[in-house]
Amino acid sequence: MSFIKLYARWFKKILPSPFSIAVLLTVSVVILTTFISQKSIGLLMLDWQAGLWESSLLTFAFQMMLMLVLGHTLALSSFFDRVVAKLVVPISTSAQAAAVVTFTTILVAFINWGLALIFGALLARKVGEHFSRKNMPLNYPLIGAAGYVGLMVWHGGLSGSALTKVAESGHLQALAQNDMLPLTISYNDTVFSTMNVVAWLLLLAFIPLVFYWLGKKNSGKFTPLDPASILPQSNIKAHGAERIDESRLFSKIVGTIFVSIALYVAVSYKGHSLGFITPNFINFAMMALCILLHKNFTAFLNAVDSAIKGASGILIQFPLYFGILALMQSGGLLASISNGFIAISNENTLPLFTFFSAGLVNVFVPSGGGQWAIQGPIVLQAATQLGVDLPKIVLALVYGDQLTNMLQPFWALPLLSITGLKATDIIPYTLVLFLIGLVIFAGLLCCM
Repeated sequence: MSFIKLYARWFKKILPSPFSIAVLLTVSVVILTTFISQKSIGLLMLDWQAGLWESSLLTFAFQMMLMLVLGHTLALSSFFDRVVAKLVVPISTSAQAAAVVTFTTILVAFINWGLALIFGALLARKVGEHFSRKNMPLNYPLIGAAGYVGLMVWHGGLSGSALTKVAESGHLQALAQNDMLPLTISYNDTVFSTMNVVAWLLLLAFIPLVFYWLGKKNSGKFTPLDPASILPQSNIKAHGAERIDESRLFSKIVGTIFVSIALYVAVSYKGHSLGFITPNFINFAMMALCILLHKNFTAFLNAVDSAIKGASGILIQFPLYFGILALMQSGGLLASISNGFIAISNENTLPLFTFFSAGLVNVFVPSGGGQWAIQGPIVLQAATQLGVDLPKIVLALVYGDQLTNMLQPFWALPLLSITGLKATDIIPYTLVLFLIGLVIFAGLLCCM
């Protein structure tokens, strides 16, 4: 593992905080646009400042932030705590644990990325506690990496930033300012396309098998872990109207009503069969489930307080990426990059080039939504001019974005906090995940 250790140290040395990366990218784009644009630096900076607060993109940022918070909140419910506890009981070896954690996390990640991120972390932690109580050896870093696998699946699932946005009417035109683009690209053509379903099934089959083998090869050692309650507890004694917040019956009634509304919206939708799935619908359905599955409003709000800390980075970074997008559009850099893409690509190679470039961008812009805001217009324009299938080019960007989450540990921070592991502990195994994903995604983009 000497190469892996060098790789981990290299990442630690060259990568500053995600916010610093966003600032450095902004400075770089300002310098580039100053050289190629006919506009003065003053006008460019005014365009940048206006871009920070572009209303439709701020709506997008809030939707993605809420998706993470609600997913985390749902994972902190007593219902999911019981589900995790039952999954752990029959596991007795590192190999079994690795297979179960990867398989279930991939399933959950297809539904919601915020939920999968915390669910995988909690499941890994519960496995560690179970083996510690039984005095059994466990390859705990392998299990931690298994709990992180959802971040290699999320963007091709129901809550993927790019896929939810292109399904919204008018988003493509607002983002790329191109009248040739369709009003929407539905989930039928992206999430449930043949290529994406095959990719998901291959990951679901091969990753648990490989991690089972890794667990067999290295069963680990005894890892003492103290049981840790990660569910927020309320010590407030309710008085008067505060009893509403503590009422289990009232919260269940409200939760049931909200879930019923979500089901009605889904069943009564008159357009495409899956056209009702938008960021707003996903967030409403998640909120409904959160209210229904938490004990009462107080437990729900305590969980929100705990979950919202993980969204702070998204909140503060998204405007910077929107400013970068405004500069690239205003200064002509976006058109230059798009023309460069077209110059070296053809109808067959553009999806693969998009995949690799998206993977590279994600290393330095670890936000699927931020990356879509910046790179989405480029690939859409290039695909339109070259006549490339738009759903395929969106999925190529999605695959590249999610794949390199396995190379840099930004999104692993919640998992590391819950499990008590370090980034250098899980990186040897996330590199294995990266290689599996690289073969599957690149192979499908070339063959389908």
